[in-house]
Formats: sequence, C-alpha cells, structure tokens
Amino acid sequence: MSTLVFLEHHGDELLKSSLGVLSKAASLGDDVAGVVIGLNVRGLADEAGKYGAAKVYVADDAQLEAPLPQPRVDVLAQLVRDQSIPTVLFANSVLSADVAAGLAARLDAGLNWDLVDIVQEDGKLVGKRPALQDTVYVDVGWTSEPRLALFRSGSFDPSETGGSAEVEDLQVSLEAFSTGARMVDQAHEESSGPSIEDAEVIVAGGRGLGGPENFTLVEELAKALGGAVGATRAVVDAGWYPYSTQVGQTGKTVAPKLYIACGISGAIQHKVGMQSSGVIVAINKDPNAPIFEFADLGVVGDVHNVVPKLTELVKARKS
Repeated sequence: MSTLVFLEHHGDELLKSSLGVLSKAASLGDDVAGVVIGLNVRGLADEAGKYGAAKVYVADDAQLEAPLPQPRVDVLAQLVRDQSIPTVLFANSVLSADVAAGLAARLDAGLNWDLVDIVQEDGKLVGKRPALQDTVYVDVGWTSEPRLALFRSGSFDPSETGGSAEVEDLQVSLEAFSTGARMVDQAHEESSGPSIEDAEVIVAGGRGLGGPENFTLVEELAKALGGAVGATRAVVDAGWYPYSTQVGQTGKTVAPKLYIACGISGAIQHKVGMQSSGVIVAINKDPNAPIFEFADLGVVGDVHNVVPKLTELVKARKS
C-alpha cells in the first residue's frame, strides 16, 4: 500500500475528520489502507472500506484500550517498516498530533502539519499549507520517505464509495517505555446535540454577550436550528464556557454549512478556525468589527435583542 491513513475513533465510531482524509487519499488514485488501533475495534474496519480503503489493518489489543499516543506509535512504526509504506496521513486532533509527532521522531521522518490539501504534481505529493495568518497558501513537500502529513480538521468531507476492505490483523508488540504511562481516569462531558466538529450549524458566542449567563441566547438558537454551540478563546479563558467548544487557532477548526457569530469581534485567531464555513452570519453592535470583513451576512445590532427574535422566527418557521 502506498498511503496509510490513521483512523482515529471515539467509542464505536470513526471520526468524521479521519474518514475525510481517507476519502481524499483515495481520490488521489493510489492504493490506500487504513489502520484502526484500540480494543474491540475490528468492527470499524468495514466502515473504513466504505470510504475508500482497499485494506484496513487492525490492532485490537487490551494494551491499546486507553487513548495514549506511545503505544499507537509502536504499532504504526512497526507497520510502516514491515510494509515499507511511503506516506502516512493523519486528521488533526490532540491524540493524532501526538502520534504523528512521535512517529516522525521514531522513524526520523518528515512531518508537514496544518495542511488543508494535498495533490499530485509531476508524480510527487505536494501539500498545501496556510501561512501568514491564513492570508496565503504555500506548497510544501518532503525530502525523504516515509512522508507524514497532519491535516487541519474540516479540510475534507467524507465521501462514501460503497466499497469494502480487506482486513488484516496486526500482532501488537509494545516497547517497554511505551507502557509506563497509565490513564487513571477519562472524563466525558455531558452534552446534547452534535459536536462542533460534526455540526452542520454552529452558533458561537463571544465577549459581546456580556457574561456567561447570556450564553442561553446562543444555546436556544442552536437548539432551534439543530446545531452546536461554539465559543471564542476569550470566553473560554474567562471561564464562561467549556474549552471543548472553543473555535479558533488554539481551539478547534470547524467547517459547518452555517456559522452564526454572536457578539464576536472576529480576531484573526478566531477567523482561522471558522473561515471554511459555508455561510457566515455575524451579529455585532459595532459596525467596524473585523468579522464583518469576511462575513457573508452582517447584522449590526445588539445580540441581546437580535438573537432572541431570530430564535422566535426559527421556531415559528419550524412549527
């Protein structure tokens, strides 16, 4: 196989971002394989086959149950060496970034990160990476194999092809130093509705809401639209809303069909996390707010007045 895609999963589901990278890899025309690592994950191999994987390697072992990076680096390093795989692709997440960095160090391989696309040019793979605060895109490449790439979340949409994959089980052998860490607890935030990575609609709130108690405004609008709630870094740092909802350069990159920004000024750090949205609607009482420069629709007004009325209109339209 010429390309291997690390397929991250949460519970019994492959991440949408991983399936998107898998679909992109398959579209390049090379033989593509996926790898699933964890405990009781063999059933996920069939899902990967539907999105372009000709083969899926499965490392299913109790030692891999906890989502720790080093054991996954061990599995991937052995697989890449045994199969002489020249290209390994990752969809960005906290875990995948750790695994990609560890694998690059282990194999003395080149890693390009924060890519938003990859293409074939004159028989060579060329990555596309934003630069200068996402104002330009630069071409990046690799000088040796294996070549590793980490893609920004939301760069690709999964494309189901309806195929099936050959499944091959891997023997798991871990390095002694990779078993030193133990996960003593794993917190799961209770939430309803879609996550911001998967939501087609996101209603995000900023400091313009005035306080954490006013986040009910965006929550109610998001619920009416069947979407998810996002937040800016300033809001998260102030303790108004959980970090898991942060959109931006130091948070999550999202690409919903509709992004509604409520009381958000539109600093570049936030822009880079949501500029790939299909339609951007901004509500802000400051007509000079930077977000109006890249919003598709701007509403100059107080979010405390505009958002409740918008929620009422949505509910009336749906009833």
